[in-house]
Amino acid sequence: MPRHLANSRRIGAVAISLALVLGPAKLSQTALSQEAPTVKLTLKNHRFEPAEPHAAANKAFTIEVTNLDGTPAEFESKTLRVEKVIAANSTVSMQIRALAPGRYRFFDDYHEDTTEGFLVVQ
Repeated sequence: MPRHLANSRRIGAVAISLALVLGPAKLSQTALSQEAPTVKLTLKNHRFEPAEPHAAANKAFTIEVTNLDGTPAEFESKTLRVEKVIAANSTVSMQIRALAPGRYRFFDDYHEDTTEGFLVVQ
């Protein structure tokens, strides 16, 4: 067999092998890139709005908090296992694991007496 044909076959075999190896990786990248649902909260006058957001049970999701106050806040929840400082007039996002149905308390650690809410997971 001529040398250029043998090289061509070898290249074709390598390309097929790479496609078989990288194909599943590309599929899992696509699955990971699908956005999780987002629960949006606003913090204004040291109060969360909505004070009782909802999320689907057994599915990971994102909580996005926009702090409209002129002072920093610390979004905290022991039951959600998150704690994040939010600068004044800024937005942060937090990835939340899949949760069982229930009510999960969250609060602003800097103003806990007025800034509290409950995530309702159904």
